[in-house]
Amino acid sequence: MKRKADHPIQDIILNRWSPRAMTGEPISDDVLMSLFEAARWAPSSYNAQPWRFIYAKQKTPAFEKMMSVMTDFNKTWTNKAAVLGLIISRKFFESNGKPAHTHAFDTGAAWENLALEGTSRGLVIHGMEGFDYAKARQTFQVPEEYEVLAMFAVGVHAPASTLSPELQKRESPSDRKKIEEFIMKDHFR
Repeated sequence: MKRKADHPIQDIILNRWSPRAMTGEPISDDVLMSLFEAARWAPSSYNAQPWRFIYAKQKTPAFEKMMSVMTDFNKTWTNKAAVLGLIISRKFFESNGKPAHTHAFDTGAAWENLALEGTSRGLVIHGMEGFDYAKARQTFQVPEEYEVLAMFAVGVHAPASTLSPELQKRESPSDRKKIEEFIMKDHFR
């Protein structure tokens, strides 16, 4: 499927999607740190930067720990990722301990920066919610003042034929709702 925007936008935004087919090849620390550098520059309320990323590289004990918290479905394709990660967000401002109501919103902006940077480099960048949140919190010793939000996989693209027949059918960019389905002028409708 070829995506088509109804209004002009940057190609990098239109062409970002979440493939699953990865080769299992490693990516360099330089490339990985550039992804986190992109996340670093996201906007946040009071410049609090509540996002935190815990990551593990392929063929390490920490990678196996990341795999252990995922659903069986996600284990079938994430085992070929170069990097797996956990996205968490601080729920309270470090400066005064007050609730940071936009912490998840701000962390989502950091994640999107990371995803766009990875996409611009031709990498697979795939976020997911298919994991055990409580087990992830315990396994990675995430303090209560942080919310566990999502996991992600980063890797080198592989042909869709490397996936199971079921996943091969899903290995293409999806369409999106029309703008009219999610914007409202003047009041909620």
